[in-house]
Amino acid sequence: QVQLVESGGGLVQAGGSRRLSCVVSGRTLSSLNMGWFRQAPGEEREVVAACNYNCGRIYYPDSVKGRFTISRDSAENTVYLQMNTLQPEDTAVYYCAARHQINSYALTTTGAYDYWGQGTQVTVSS
Repeated sequence: QVQLVESGGGLVQAGGSRRLSCVVSGRTLSSLNMGWFRQAPGEEREVVAACNYNCGRIYYPDSVKGRFTISRDSAENTVYLQMNTLQPEDTAVYYCAARHQINSYALTTTGAYDYWGQGTQVTVSS
């Protein structure tokens, strides 16, 4: 069983930065595809970063490209989401997700993932 625990959310001013962490237990990162998603009130959950099993392929939507970076630390079995130049429209609950059947592509749909963290709130004030 894979467990994901996110941390790092909070309140940040527009233009600021935040780094989210997702500690993975139960499987090693090399056996998982990983993704970060977010969900704002009344909106569907959307991908903000996705990594294939070795992060050789990474996907960012245009809304965050150049501002967000996904990375991983295999020694810590942790995935990070570095968020820079945050804007009020980035306000959402952010979720870490994992897929146990590895794929060579960075997967961008919620249905592709098997495990989810509890979410961490990021609020960007203007």
